[in-house]
Amino acid sequence: MDSLHQSSRPWCKGQELSQRQCSSGLQAIATVAAAIQSGYYTMGIAGGVETMSLADPPKWQGPLNPRIHTMPETAACLIPMGIMSENVAQRFGVSRTQQDLFSAESHRKAVAAQRAGKFMDEIVPIATKVKHPKTGKLVDVVVSEDDGIRPDTSTAVLAKLPPAFKEGGTTTAGNSSQITDGASAALLMTRREALQRRLPVMGIFRSFVAVGVDPAINGIGPAIAIPAAVRKAGLVVEDIDIFELNEAFASQAAYVVAKLGLDPRKVNPNGGAIALGHPLGSTGSRCAATLLHEMRRRGRAARFGVITMCIGSGMGAAAVFEQGSEADDLNVGAVAEQGHLSRDACV
Repeated sequence: MDSLHQSSRPWCKGQELSQRQCSSGLQAIATVAAAIQSGYYTMGIAGGVETMSLADPPKWQGPLNPRIHTMPETAACLIPMGIMSENVAQRFGVSRTQQDLFSAESHRKAVAAQRAGKFMDEIVPIATKVKHPKTGKLVDVVVSEDDGIRPDTSTAVLAKLPPAFKEGGTTTAGNSSQITDGASAALLMTRREALQRRLPVMGIFRSFVAVGVDPAINGIGPAIAIPAAVRKAGLVVEDIDIFELNEAFASQAAYVVAKLGLDPRKVNPNGGAIALGHPLGSTGSRCAATLLHEMRRRGRAARFGVITMCIGSGMGAAAVFEQGSEADDLNVGAVAEQGHLSRDACV
């Protein structure tokens, strides 16, 4: 689960690897933004990559401190994420029907977005080689679209799948995020730098928070992180026009939507991780690309957007973005008080 922070000046280049599990890509964006804010450099690349197909099932590869078992709070960090999903569903009453309906909607929206060409602007085709599943020979391919989207998904189809993690449970392969390989990156800079380079400003980074929650139910993390990030941006939840809520599991995503009373039409309008996949290190920056392109398509109808996800071992993260064409000081705190990335809008 690696995320890359790449700073760039004519005389300075460097990189740093970070790990915040499901939020690594978003953490990379926040770290680059913080460095730019601090004046360390004026532009940087934040991204992440994950090859989950090489670790199926995903598991911790290193040694564990034996003291982790001495406290319930730390021992809970070792709970498999599938069991965490079952815990959320059981504790908060998220039924199998609700989870399957949420999952079917994720695929339906993703299918519609893909057919409309909405993902084309955010995907860079990659020429590579893959091993043929039958012959074992390497074949040339060009990866140009997400291949986990299933047009034939329905609640009837999903209802036939058995529980994947617990006998009698409600979490299945169909209402969980897919095991997916992926990579993504975002270019950040001050507005002055963007104007000097004649680059379009797609979005303004407004705030970021990472919060702690009970590891046994860490899927609820976004329900805590979203309000905190929104407050930090000087806004209220009702100001947000689009939410990119990572669908680690339908149980936790459906819970977050219900808990915060979010308008379902604002949540993952082009589908989420259940349809698109969740390559852990890449998800945060992938969500940024999906969010900012959708905000640009909507124009004035989408001024503020949020990216959020739960994080294994008991965390949640969220970030607020503003559409890049907007002025800095409208309906939010004074720029001098906020000190956000685009504070140097006047050049």
